[in-house]
Amino acid sequence: MKYFKLPDLGEGLQEAEIVAWHVQAGDQVQADQLLVSVETAKAIVDIPAPYAGEVLQTFGAPGDILHVGEPLLAYQGEGEAATVVGNLQGGDSQQSDDFCIGAAASSRAFAAPRATPAVRQLARQLGVALEGLSGSGTDGLISRADVEAAAQQQAAFAGERLRGVRRSMALNMVRSHAEVVPVTLFGDADLQQWGQARDPLVRLAQAIAHACQVEPLLNSWFDGRTLSLRQHAQLDLGIAVDTPDGLFVPVLRDVGRRSAADLREGIARLRADVQARSIPPQEMQGATLTLSNFGTLFGRYANPVVLPPQVAIVGAGGIRDEVVACAGRAEVHAVLPLSLTFDHRVATGGEAARFLRALVEHLQQAQADRGDN
Repeated sequence: MKYFKLPDLGEGLQEAEIVAWHVQAGDQVQADQLLVSVETAKAIVDIPAPYAGEVLQTFGAPGDILHVGEPLLAYQGEGEAATVVGNLQGGDSQQSDDFCIGAAASSRAFAAPRATPAVRQLARQLGVALEGLSGSGTDGLISRADVEAAAQQQAAFAGERLRGVRRSMALNMVRSHAEVVPVTLFGDADLQQWGQARDPLVRLAQAIAHACQVEPLLNSWFDGRTLSLRQHAQLDLGIAVDTPDGLFVPVLRDVGRRSAADLREGIARLRADVQARSIPPQEMQGATLTLSNFGTLFGRYANPVVLPPQVAIVGAGGIRDEVVACAGRAEVHAVLPLSLTFDHRVATGGEAARFLRALVEHLQQAQADRGDN
């Protein structure tokens, strides 16, 4: 008998909530047959059988949260010579029985909390999130007493436990607050040269790509533990999308080398996939810089939150008509307010100011093809 463990669902995805089992103990399954649907912070993912065989036991019920590397089911069949861990993104999917949760790649958003299987099971039964606990044991090991104390505190609060996207958002914001040293600059782009077009998202993406060429340091990842910096040759832009389920940030790839029409088509596809909750996990990973276009809803300036390992995020407020001085006279122009939050551990104020100036100047240029607006 071997265990099929929750596969690596991609960068930053350390856990998943069981949505529905499609098999049960005693079932004979074929390779690639659907086993279980799980919900991550990014999307609902269907996990197939790695090989044919018999399901001996399933672990967890709908609503339970499992961590990467924890057993999904006990299995016997063609592949029982090795424990299957898997990787939904492709590549080497075989791991030894010594696979441990703490051995996750450093690019993931969180190191999994240290706890024994029995303590993890207790936490699931009591509805306690281990990520928020400080273990009282050796090297931060979480004990039964830690879990029971957290459960008592939750019972006293009697609130509804966050799940899925909102749970991940809460954990990400805590991590950002703990790690990043944020500074925000503000500026305005005068859109007089645009004519009447008021759909700036593609132009914003292009302008951010231009600013990354001027100040490439802001298009980087930073590891605060090792103080190592990785600059990126291309801009993979995360675009924040507001939904009733919470905030999704799909990634628009290689922005600087794509045409306006191609970018517009890509943005529309990402939005549609997010709204349908059908976006593949890989489309939510690897952003090198993020854009929050909150002005489509309301607001002028903001202090957007930088999510490590990124070092910068651009916020775009609502376009409004304003009186501006032009050649000694007052005129009414369309103005786009902008915010740039950057991690001051990595970038200086001068580098951020040059980035924002390049962004504004690119936006203020006249556009030859009005269809690109």
